Amino acid sequence: MFHNKKSKAAALLMTFTLSIGLIAGCSGNNDGNMERGNTGTTDTASEDLKPLTITAFFEDQNPNWNNMQDDVSKILKEKTGVTLDAEFAVGDPQQKISLMAASGQYTDIISAKGDIGKLVDAGGVIDLTDLIDKYAPNIKRVLGPYMNRAKYTTKDQAIYSIPTYAAVGETRLSAVGGFQLQHRVVKEAGYPEIRTLQDYEKVIKDYLAKHPIDENGNKNIGVTLNADDWHMFISVTNPAVSVTGGSDDGEYFIDQESHEAIYHYRRPEEKEYFRWLNHMNAEGLLDSEIFVQKYDQYKAKVATGRVLGLIDQAWDFGGGVQALRAAGKFDQTYGHYPVTMSKDIKQPDFWPTGFMGGYGISISSTAKDPVRIIKFLDYLASDEFQILNNWGVEGKHWNMENGKRVVPKEVQDRINNDGTAFTKESGIGFYTNMMVHYGDGVKDETGNYYTKSNPDQIPLGYSDADKETLAAYGATTWKDLFPKEDEFTEKAYGGAWNIQIPGDDEVTILAEKMKDITWKRIPEAILAKPADFDKIWDAYQQDLIQAGVERMEKGFTKYVQDRVALWNEGAH
Repeated sequence: MFHNKKSKAAALLMTFTLSIGLIAGCSGNNDGNMERGNTGTTDTASEDLKPLTITAFFEDQNPNWNNMQDDVSKILKEKTGVTLDAEFAVGDPQQKISLMAASGQYTDIISAKGDIGKLVDAGGVIDLTDLIDKYAPNIKRVLGPYMNRAKYTTKDQAIYSIPTYAAVGETRLSAVGGFQLQHRVVKEAGYPEIRTLQDYEKVIKDYLAKHPIDENGNKNIGVTLNADDWHMFISVTNPAVSVTGGSDDGEYFIDQESHEAIYHYRRPEEKEYFRWLNHMNAEGLLDSEIFVQKYDQYKAKVATGRVLGLIDQAWDFGGGVQALRAAGKFDQTYGHYPVTMSKDIKQPDFWPTGFMGGYGISISSTAKDPVRIIKFLDYLASDEFQILNNWGVEGKHWNMENGKRVVPKEVQDRINNDGTAFTKESGIGFYTNMMVHYGDGVKDETGNYYTKSNPDQIPLGYSDADKETLAAYGATTWKDLFPKEDEFTEKAYGGAWNIQIPGDDEVTILAEKMKDITWKRIPEAILAKPADFDKIWDAYQQDLIQAGVERMEKGFTKYVQDRVALWNEGAH
């Protein structure tokens, strides 16, 4: 199954969010003050400290990975004896996974995300159920009642990957999505309400009319999108769901009662969103280079400060924002707004999923020491390491003051203004999606939050420009502008985007066909003359039907309904 790569693209997510004190994740327990009980489980790493190199492949990128020369990794090596020989995806990670499956040559551990089915089909990964039961007390403690959600399918209830992309007990506290506007744009407009596409368009259009050229004589850009490879899902196509009030379920829209799935582009409401992008293009408000620029070019363009609006996730454009902050161009950084097609639609970014299970870390069938590897992964799940990964080294990155973890001002200043270099040196956040972990809003035994994305830390990551804009809207954090979790009903299946589907299933094969059609037709529809939009859209819909989209929807519906059934088998 193809998917939106959301997870939460996580190494980049951590890089950006830690630089501003925000960590995004998946919704879970809605008690922001949930505390983990003391089970007596030790945090001590494996007693076997003989040097061991574990080879690894991760589908997400981590441009800041420092070959374990960072502060967090050095301590991890001391505690476990393990060195990670890690490779992070460049380009399309599916090609690497397919090559592994075809050749039978695997790294010791693999984060295959939605491509895990290919490895299962090829016999490339092992069932971890017994290893977890015998050697992983921390993993068992953290997953607790959610162990069912780690199982592969209802037919095959093996655990082929330990869920690491979903956080246990999480209440998301940071808004990193929505539609982005530079602070200077909303300030000049007098901080108007930004709730609809028309509101968003108007402030951009008005600003460009007054300021077509930047201070260096270059053209300002209304809105740019990131359409390079899988980023197409994040920046170009996923927003069509959220602006029409749909939950993020990857390439599908799921009926919350029947759990029936449709390919979300077939919804009439979404046609109107793409018509709006077509209109923005025709008006000259959309960047003309969207479908030819590469990711690095996109980030570099954001870093110039010329782009007034973005439709993307903060972790995807964070590199550009870091450059703006380093240059002191804080009024050219962005606020996050809950834009929808009309004011009667609730922006669904905080629609709770519960603990999603799904994507995670697998041990390959060729790994020489699965027991040592599972003990290593278990140490990552310990309180000791979760705190190290999230906060860094005590005495260097944080201090305990009156029973509370506090980040010194000079460290926070580095995080805010030199986040990329700080992340590379510290290693904070590098292991989040390699380990079973608690989420935002969960407290440890000391009464401190596991993550920095908490009410005390979030405002510390804001610049004066952020605070000025938030104050103008009567808000303390960006999340204050969005509909809250309790305005929605928790989804019974978590997030459909991380449902694991066998690689040889017809759903997977058809999904690739639909992706090819969509990635051809959507750009064509956006860039067309407005008079031609309906004709192109109708042809697109016919292409989908002829390619078997209805069979794909029926097949995927079965997987969604099966997951609901599996999770209800004595689960939490």
